[in-house]
Amino acid sequence: MELSSKFDFKAVEDKWIKYWEDNNLFHAKVNPAKPSYTIVIPPPNVTGILHMGHALNNTLQDIIIRYKRMNGFEVCWMPGTDHAGIATQNVVEKQLAKEGKRRDDLGREAFIAKLWEWQKEYGGTILHQLRKLGASCDWPRTRFTMDDAYSEAVKYTFVELYKQGLIYQGEYIINWCPRCQTALSDEEAEHQDTHGNLYHIRYPLKDNPNEFLIVATTRPETMLGDTAVAVNPKDKRYKKLIGKTLMLPLVNREIPVVSDEFVDLEFGTGAVKVTPAHDPNDFQMGKRHNLPFINVMHPDGRINEKGGAFNNLDRFDARKKIIEALKEKDLLVKIDQHMHAVGHCYRCNTVVEPYLSKQWFVKMQPLAQKAIEVVKDGRVNIYPERWSKFYLNWMENIRDWCISRQIWWGHRIPVWYCAKGCAPIVAMSTPTKCPQCNETKLKQDPDVLDTWFSSWLWPFATFNWPQKNEDLKYFYPGSSLFTASEIIFFWVARMIMAGLHFMDDVPFKEVYIHGTVRDAKGRKMSKSLGNAIDPLEIINEYGADALRFSLIINSGQDLFISKEKFEIGRNFANKIWNASRLVLMNAKDIDPNFDLSTVAQMKNLDLSSRWIVSKFYSTLEKVGVSIEKFRYSEAEILVQDFFWGNFCDWYLEIIKDKWNDPTIQNITYKILENSLKMIHPFMPFVTEEIWNHIQKEKGALCVQPWPAIQKQLIDNQVEGQMQFAVIDTVSAVRNLRVQWNIKPQEKLNCHLMTKSPDELKLLQDSAATIKYLARLESLAIENQIKDIKNSATAIVGNARLVIPLSGVIDLEKEKKRILAEIDQTKKAGETLAARLNNDDFVKRAPEDVVAKDKERLTLLQTKIRELELVISSLS
Repeated sequence: MELSSKFDFKAVEDKWIKYWEDNNLFHAKVNPAKPSYTIVIPPPNVTGILHMGHALNNTLQDIIIRYKRMNGFEVCWMPGTDHAGIATQNVVEKQLAKEGKRRDDLGREAFIAKLWEWQKEYGGTILHQLRKLGASCDWPRTRFTMDDAYSEAVKYTFVELYKQGLIYQGEYIINWCPRCQTALSDEEAEHQDTHGNLYHIRYPLKDNPNEFLIVATTRPETMLGDTAVAVNPKDKRYKKLIGKTLMLPLVNREIPVVSDEFVDLEFGTGAVKVTPAHDPNDFQMGKRHNLPFINVMHPDGRINEKGGAFNNLDRFDARKKIIEALKEKDLLVKIDQHMHAVGHCYRCNTVVEPYLSKQWFVKMQPLAQKAIEVVKDGRVNIYPERWSKFYLNWMENIRDWCISRQIWWGHRIPVWYCAKGCAPIVAMSTPTKCPQCNETKLKQDPDVLDTWFSSWLWPFATFNWPQKNEDLKYFYPGSSLFTASEIIFFWVARMIMAGLHFMDDVPFKEVYIHGTVRDAKGRKMSKSLGNAIDPLEIINEYGADALRFSLIINSGQDLFISKEKFEIGRNFANKIWNASRLVLMNAKDIDPNFDLSTVAQMKNLDLSSRWIVSKFYSTLEKVGVSIEKFRYSEAEILVQDFFWGNFCDWYLEIIKDKWNDPTIQNITYKILENSLKMIHPFMPFVTEEIWNHIQKEKGALCVQPWPAIQKQLIDNQVEGQMQFAVIDTVSAVRNLRVQWNIKPQEKLNCHLMTKSPDELKLLQDSAATIKYLARLESLAIENQIKDIKNSATAIVGNARLVIPLSGVIDLEKEKKRILAEIDQTKKAGETLAARLNNDDFVKRAPEDVVAKDKERLTLLQTKIRELELVISSLS
């Protein structure tokens, strides 16, 4: 039963990962006798490598998965990966580029074969890394968004939505990435505030070339495709120009002046160029005024032949050349600096181009209404609650979803076109002929579906929908979803819509939005900033339990993490190991049938033993509530405070000379056994290893029942008595030692005085424990309050604790030291306060510097108050 002297996490972790999986301990089966609990993992991209965001997200999931499994649920944690269309294609294209090749050199089929090769070799990497974290997924169920059955579900979804009139094809302005050369949805075109320019350009009137209309634009390169200039009909400045004809500078094409209420009178000059093929608002104006649509760009962002002299120039090079040409012709009035939000590709960060293109779309408003209702009526609860408003705001203003992508890796759109130009053929399998004209020459749409079009089916397609089966019936709807805020729109909202539309039920009942992992300075961790901490390195250096525990205990709205913070989890794992070792070395007389419930009948049991039993069950109850309410950091603090604080620091110290008592042995052993169960969801490896030494015959800890709460053993009165008589009293003595520089081994005389009969009896009953723990030479417990000269005092409850200092320390020397420290601290505080009261410093200094100074000032002020109390505590 003995444990080794040190916890060797490297020897333990791989052993238990293999054992759990070899014995299929995480596999869920349909079991009508048990309630189901289902979580579908946010499928990481096949290109993914474990980062701190993954570590946080999956630790949160694993905690509640292990907790629910131990609480008697049939738990299914569905793992899998996403094919990640653009990201994966980019990776393989980069590999080809190193060989001097492009995808077009291989052709579509050969390139897709190459992608499958890459997926088979590297696609499972992140799932193996999640195992290292201790993720207790139902690994035999692992799915991939492009496996055969899943692909059938995706096709079925497209076909059904098309039949229902919810999918349509149209030519609209979409977000276009010139680097990836594909359309992006609005959510994939992330807007970033960018320092740009506002260019004021003269557009001459046709009838009078010396008269101009000045137009302001941020994108002068698109003026090559202008087909009008618009003004607001209420703008008196331009009333006489409405209906006139202008000559488009540099292109010399005639364009009209139109009036449109969309034009903002306050922006720029109040006159705006209209480029229907290159701006979503201009597109709508172009439709309203029946304007031509002129696309002046190639898909890769170069100006095309319609750009005249600027043909083949990159769009940003063309911008410079156009400005030069306008200056030469005296048509550029001025350039103002202008901050504006510019869309960037979420994958490669290229500036997105609004681009006129024929694409496939999903009508979202018919799907959104029910998804709004289920959040409003509480069928889906989002935590923290503030994210509900965020979700609802987006859903109530939802736009149609562009689902076609101009890449090769992904689910190819199940649409075929016949050579004779009949209506598109939408089908589950490749048709042999056109059903309208019998033409046999058919060509499939070259585009693939947006990656998220497959991901929004994840909660039910993973259970082989649309086939009806027992798994789907039992495990759907799911229970909870854990994710980051940045994919609320990409994924969460769309899954709710898909679940309601296809399954007629919500896909999950609770959504927990966790914070972002940031560095100690508050910056988001990223490779580009060089501040990312590799979780695999932390696991290698500190262990998976340390990583898990440290991440969660530091979590809140966001996590501010540095490498040193992982010592918190490592130290706690070591404490659990060492305490367990101590118990196993001393508890030799164990009754296998002993139950803590019998403690209630032990009338002569000492206060500390009744206290530790009560404290365990009151902690257990609070931990369960915290987990259920997604307050995981709070749960870990409760667990750590109980095990390290109550059990190790107090109870194990108190019973050091009582190990020969079989009752004490059994209580201690049982508290350890149940504590391992309580800690297991947070730190599975160290607890499983210790459990294997003490209860191997019962099987693995991960499938043991969660301890039942024994409410009759929770005694608030006992907890209060122990807190007063032992913990607060001994702590007061220890604090006085620190305040007066008294060595820990120095034996002291102590007086405890109280007029309360109840307190007096408690202190008398606990005298031996107080004397032992506080290292006292003598302890006088008295029912009268009296003054003792040259003594340090403290108040504990209604009692006065007095320690005579004469002969123990040089009293005058210590008083001088403390007074000097007060003076020095006050001066430091005054200097800091003066700096913070300087408005110029506060305005110019970085926010984190000001925040740290304020925090330091608060600490100094607290220290002054504490030192002054030390001086005043002298009798």
